[in-house]
Amino acid sequence: MSEIKITSDSTCDLSAEQLKENEIGIMPLSVMLGDESFRDGIDIVPADIFRYFEDTGELPKTAAPSVKDYEDFFRPFVDAGQTVIHFNISSKASGSNGFAQTAAQSFGGKVIVIDSLALSTGQGLLVMKACDLRREGKSAQEIADTVNALRDKVNTSFIPDTLLYLYKGGRCSTLSYYGAKVLSIHPMIAMKGGQLYPKKKYIGKMSRCLKNYVHDLAEEYPNYESTRCFITHSNADAELVEGAKALVKELFAFDEVIETVAGSIITSHCGRNTIGVLFISK
Repeated sequence: MSEIKITSDSTCDLSAEQLKENEIGIMPLSVMLGDESFRDGIDIVPADIFRYFEDTGELPKTAAPSVKDYEDFFRPFVDAGQTVIHFNISSKASGSNGFAQTAAQSFGGKVIVIDSLALSTGQGLLVMKACDLRREGKSAQEIADTVNALRDKVNTSFIPDTLLYLYKGGRCSTLSYYGAKVLSIHPMIAMKGGQLYPKKKYIGKMSRCLKNYVHDLAEEYPNYESTRCFITHSNADAELVEGAKALVKELFAFDEVIETVAGSIITSHCGRNTIGVLFISK
């Protein structure tokens, strides 16, 4: 057993295989469908989100674990003699990080909490980087220092097929939503300083917009860490995913291009057919 335990909240959107192979512990956030609460990645899948929205016209609510939940989550690892490095969705998107930070104070420095300033596999990239560094024999503090320094280098961006979910969730104005619908506008939504913002607008079919999006990323980020890239989507059409994957392989030189499906938390806010290309720049 390693002396360092790497954990994350469920918004990192890493696959079950990656979690098992790298022994990553996951703290699930909660999704509320009406009065019922479900644990992200355990009791609920994105298809349930789509079905609920179609039936009710309402978006599910999401909730972070409590301080006690985090204390109960961290304690077995600390009791086993491990130092925990825990990753959270951006503190500007959820209260999860704040609750984890408070819980960590109960463990005398044996729990290090990282505010990823990202979400989905943008956060997942930092988690995987921490696993790489652990394999290299780095100390817990060295790992924390390195990933903290990389946070501003993570390209977390995506293109939604529709702004309906963002509109319903209050993250998009009525004018922007209907304008995008009429004009077939697909914005690139990116993160900067831990906050989402519309970075660029594409017009036309989703396939064309995705092509332009990947080309723009290649132009903007000529230098990048080649270890891995994630193509993360919310149950997107296979044709769109394969097209994006082929273009990334053509324009970049990543050792791995990994497809992952966004979990219920991310899906609740962006809707079906959203696709992102995420990697660490230099």
